[in-house]
Amino acid sequence: MRARTAAVTCLISALVLLTGCADDGRVPAPGTPGVTAAPCPKPVNEGNGCIYLGTLTDLTGPFSPLTTLATKAQEAFWQRVNTQGGIGGYDIDVTTYVRDTGYNVAAHERMFTETKDSVLAYAQMLGSQHTLRVLPTMENEQIVTTPMSWTSQWAFSANVIESGGNYCFEAMNLVDYAAEYFPLEDKPFKIKSVVSVHYEGEYGADAAAGARLAAKRNGFEFSDLSVKTGGGETAVQRVLKGKPNLIQLSMAPADASAFITGAVQAGYKGRFLGSTTNWHHAMAALPGAQEQYWQGGAWWPFAADSPGHAAMRRAVGDVTPDDAYVSGWTFSYPLLEALRDTVASGPLTRQRLLQAVRDLRSVDYEGILPVEAGDATRPYRGTVVSRVDPGQYTGVRVVSDFYVGETAKEHVLTSACYHAAG
Repeated sequence: MRARTAAVTCLISALVLLTGCADDGRVPAPGTPGVTAAPCPKPVNEGNGCIYLGTLTDLTGPFSPLTTLATKAQEAFWQRVNTQGGIGGYDIDVTTYVRDTGYNVAAHERMFTETKDSVLAYAQMLGSQHTLRVLPTMENEQIVTTPMSWTSQWAFSANVIESGGNYCFEAMNLVDYAAEYFPLEDKPFKIKSVVSVHYEGEYGADAAAGARLAAKRNGFEFSDLSVKTGGGETAVQRVLKGKPNLIQLSMAPADASAFITGAVQAGYKGRFLGSTTNWHHAMAALPGAQEQYWQGGAWWPFAADSPGHAAMRRAVGDVTPDDAYVSGWTFSYPLLEALRDTVASGPLTRQRLLQAVRDLRSVDYEGILPVEAGDATRPYRGTVVSRVDPGQYTGVRVVSDFYVGETAKEHVLTSACYHAAG
C-alpha cells in the first residue's frame, strides 16, 4: 500500500509540477535541511528516508508536569504516522532533536540556533515569548513550528500553526460564561469585579486582555496583577484586598495551586476562572476547587468520545489520564496535514511547506475539534468550559462544549489582544 501511495504521489507531482520523484519512490527534497535519504535512527518503513522535526520544550521547569506528557503524546502521534507508512517516502523522527529549555527564553533561543539547520520544522515550541524571540529567524529561513501555546499573536504569524481557541478568546469566554450563567443559579452569584492574575509576558498578558475586554462589555470593574514564575502564593493578599468576585488565573499548575490554596484558606468566597495551561489533574484535590473553580480548555478532556481521542489513548498506551496528552496529540494534526499537502504536489522544501501551512483550510482533527476549527486561516473562538470533578479521569467535567460568548463573537481581531486591549 505504501509503495502504491508513493507511486501515486510521484504521478501527481510529475503531472502538476513536472518535478518527478526519486528513483526509490521518495518525494525529492533538494538540499532541504532536516530531510535525508538515509533512514531515521529508528526506522519503521524499509527504504524510507527521514524527516527530522525538532522540539523545544520544558521538561524540568514550571510547565514540565504538562509538557512532558504533551511531548510523549506528540511522539506517539508521529509514530502512528510512521506505522501508517510515513509521508512521501519518509519516516518522521521527533525524538533526536528534543531539547529541554526549562522554560527559559535564552535557553530556547540558544537551542533553536543549535538545532535549526538539522530539522525541517519544529513539532513543538513551548512558550509564547520564547517562540516570539526566534520568530524573526524562522521567518527569514522559512521555518514553521507547532506551538505549545495559544497566544492570539499566532493569528498573525504564518510560521506558527495554531490549533484551538487562543488565550484571549478563552478568557473572554470564561468571563462571559460567568456573566451569563452564574446569576441564574438557585442562589444567584452576583459579579461586580474581575481581577486577572497572570504571568508576565505574552501568555498572561493575552489572557488578561481578553478578560479585560469581556469585563468591560459586561460592565464589571477590572484590574490585573502580573507575577513572576513562582509568585503565585505571594500574590494572594494583594489580590484579596480588592475583594474581587472573579479571579481569572493564567499561570502554571504549581503557581495556580498555591494561589487557589492560599486564597481559599484566607477566606475567599469568590470564584476562579482558569486558563487551559493552569490545569493538572492533581488540582482536583485543592481546597474549594469543586465549589469555586471553572476551567477553560481548547478541546475536550482525555476520556472524551471522539475518533481522535480514541486513537490518542491507543497510541499513548497505559498511562495515568491527563489532558496534556490531548494537547500534544491535537497540536500535531495541522503540521501532518501541511506535510501531506506539500509532498502531494511537488518537492519537499521549507518554502513549499510554509505555503502549505498558509493554505490550510480543512485540517481533520478526527473529531477532537469541530469542523470549523480546521480552517487554520481563521482563528477559532470556542472554549470548552469545565467544572472540577474528582470522579472524572482528569479531574474535570465538561459543562459547556466550545462555548463562544458575545465578546468573542463580536471582537474583531486586528492584532494580538495584548496589544489592542486598553
